[in-house]
Amino acid sequence: MSYAHGQAFIIVAQNATFNKSITTMSLSDTSSLLADRLHHYVRLVRADKPIGAALLLWPMLWTLWIVSGGKPGWAVLTVFVCGTFLMRSAGCAINDFADRHIDGAVERSQNRPIVTGAVSPMEAVMVAVGLSVVSFLLVLTMNRLTIALSFVGVGLAFLYPFTKRVTYWPQLFLGLAFGWAVPMVSAAELGEIAPVAWLFYFLAIVWALAYDTIYAMVDRKDDIKLGVKSTAILFAEHDVTIVMVLQIIVLAGVGAIGFTNGLSWLFLFGLIAAAAVLARQWQLISTREPAKCFRAFMLNNHLGGAIFLGMFLDFFTRQMMS
Repeated sequence: MSYAHGQAFIIVAQNATFNKSITTMSLSDTSSLLADRLHHYVRLVRADKPIGAALLLWPMLWTLWIVSGGKPGWAVLTVFVCGTFLMRSAGCAINDFADRHIDGAVERSQNRPIVTGAVSPMEAVMVAVGLSVVSFLLVLTMNRLTIALSFVGVGLAFLYPFTKRVTYWPQLFLGLAFGWAVPMVSAAELGEIAPVAWLFYFLAIVWALAYDTIYAMVDRKDDIKLGVKSTAILFAEHDVTIVMVLQIIVLAGVGAIGFTNGLSWLFLFGLIAAAAVLARQWQLISTREPAKCFRAFMLNNHLGGAIFLGMFLDFFTRQMMS
C-alpha cells in the first residue's frame, strides 16, 4: 500500500469511527470525543505554538505605533491583533494541507494531525476557510481601502505553502504574506498607505527571509531528500552570513525609521537588547545543528518584542512628559 493510500485509509476509518461514536455514545462520552477533536484542531492551527503569530504581530505593531505617533486607535489595534492570530492559524491549516504528502517524511512534522489521520485534508481546508471568513468579518469594520487590501492578504496566505515545490525562495513568499498586515494597518489607521509603511513592509519581508531561513536550516537534510526547496538549501555554506546580514539590515532599518520619527534613548535600549539577541542567534546558527537552529529561530520573538518594547516605552514616556 502506498503512503497516500495508507493515509486515505486511516482518514476514512477515523472519520467512520468518529461518526459512529457520535450516534452511540452517551452525552459525556460524546463531549469527551468532541473535546478530543478540538485538541486536534488546536494542534492543526498551532494555537499551542504562538511563535508564528508573534512574528506576524511585531512588524504590524512597529508600523501602527509609528504611523499613529504612539496613539493607535483601539478598534484598529483590536482588529489587527485578533486578525493576526486568525490568519496565522488559517495559514497553518492550509500549509499542512499542502504538505500532507511530505510532512510524514520530515522528523519535525511527522506527528502533525493530517499525517496521523487525526484531521482529514478536507477538514483542514474548511478550518482555514472558516478562520479566514471570521478574520474578514473583523476587517469589514475598517475602511474600504483596508477591506480591499485584505483580499491580497488572503491570496498571499493561501499561495505561500505551495511555493516550496517550484522555487528556492518560499521564504520570500512567506515574507510577502506575513508582512501584508503592515500596509493594511497603515490603511486602517490613516486611510492611506504611508511611505513609512512601505519601508516597514520591506523590512518585514527581509526579516521573514532571515528567520524562516533559520527555520529551514532545521529541516535541510530532510528537505534535500524530498526535493523540497528553500533558501537554506540555496544559500548553502553562505547561509549563516546571509542570515546575519539580513538581520542587521532589519535592525538598522527599524532604527533609522524610529530615530527619524523622534524616538530616542528608550528606543535605543530596545535596539541594543535586539542586537544582543542577534549575537546569540549567530552563536547558535554558526554550528548549523538543527536543535540549535530551532532555538535561534525561537529567539526572533524576543528580537521583535525588544524593538517594540523600546518603541512603546519611548512614545509612552514622551506622552507622559508632554
